[in-house]
Amino acid sequence: MKSAFPDKSYEVVIIGGGVIGLSIARALALRGVRDIALIELAKLGAEASSAAAGMLAPQIEADAIDDFFNLACRSRDLYAHFAHSLREETGVDIELDTTGTLYLALSEHDLRELDDRLAWQTQAGLLVEKLTAEEARELEPCISSKVLGALRFPLDIQVENRRLVTALANSVAKHGVDVITETTVTSLSSERGRLRGVETSRGFVPGTKAVVAAGTWTSLLNLTGERHGKPSPIPAIEPVRGQMICFAAQPQLTKHVVHSSRGYLVPRRDGRLLAGSTSESVGFAKQTTAGGMNKILSNALEISPAIAALPITDSWSGLRPRAPDGLPVLGPCDEIGGLFFATGHYRNGILLAPVTGDLVAQAIVEGTIPPSLGPFAPGRFELTNVS
Repeated sequence: MKSAFPDKSYEVVIIGGGVIGLSIARALALRGVRDIALIELAKLGAEASSAAAGMLAPQIEADAIDDFFNLACRSRDLYAHFAHSLREETGVDIELDTTGTLYLALSEHDLRELDDRLAWQTQAGLLVEKLTAEEARELEPCISSKVLGALRFPLDIQVENRRLVTALANSVAKHGVDVITETTVTSLSSERGRLRGVETSRGFVPGTKAVVAAGTWTSLLNLTGERHGKPSPIPAIEPVRGQMICFAAQPQLTKHVVHSSRGYLVPRRDGRLLAGSTSESVGFAKQTTAGGMNKILSNALEISPAIAALPITDSWSGLRPRAPDGLPVLGPCDEIGGLFFATGHYRNGILLAPVTGDLVAQAIVEGTIPPSLGPFAPGRFELTNVS
């Protein structure tokens, strides 16, 4: 096939135009990289990035401090500057809402879990507040009379993820990134252990470095070159479907993000109220289902019976990219020089976008691996897929 890019060779080709790929493109441009191509199979941010709820909440479900928790908190704490910088660059307000998150106990088992979380997070010096049921209802009168207690996480916040996509897209355009949409990357081409470019549905794109930020579609990529039966280093990323429901709530039902162990409610400034979500291993089937909708509604009503009076205005689903161990895959490929991965963010793509952009861009530009990327290195998996 004749290439649509015959006279252009890129320093970095980014495969995937969700918030992860966009954040990396922006971070590279801010570090002075000029020849960047970002290739997206559909429209920018149209998949998991737009289907998410936008919660930036590493504390609410964590059971201990580990490398992932530290990375997630670091990224959450970057968001104030991230939001301000994007607004300065693009004029787009990504609606960073710092009201905080309530986590409700609706059973004695829930209450014990919340006490355990309170104990270790308080001991670790993390900001968390214990509330009685009455105190929780004073903050959010809509919550169920069955609530036994709650934790408030002031630093676990939220962002309007679709506005984030818009801001990032405008930013990379402003910085001169070549954005190529409606284009499928079919394979990565290497020669003598080095990347030489990517094959796409519109032809070959030369590039000395590439970042796989393709999310759920990572495992569909092929690797060509002198492989001679060697296992492919491309990680196995599984799609996990999450369904969502959107209500109209004017005036807004809740100010905080409100969580239980089974569901959550996320208020938006424009009067929308999001409820989620499911977690289903169903391949690439992205439709919403009666069972999924019923589960979300049941969990939402358990949090707030007042949900019953709200009109449903929309529903959708998205495919979260999950690696075998549930952790993101970040950093350089050991087998192919110039190839980097930034995928497998699962339920945390929006949360991890700023730190992923910064750390992966640092690894590419400086040629050194930030220590915080070590636990998420692609080489942690046994290579089993033969190309």
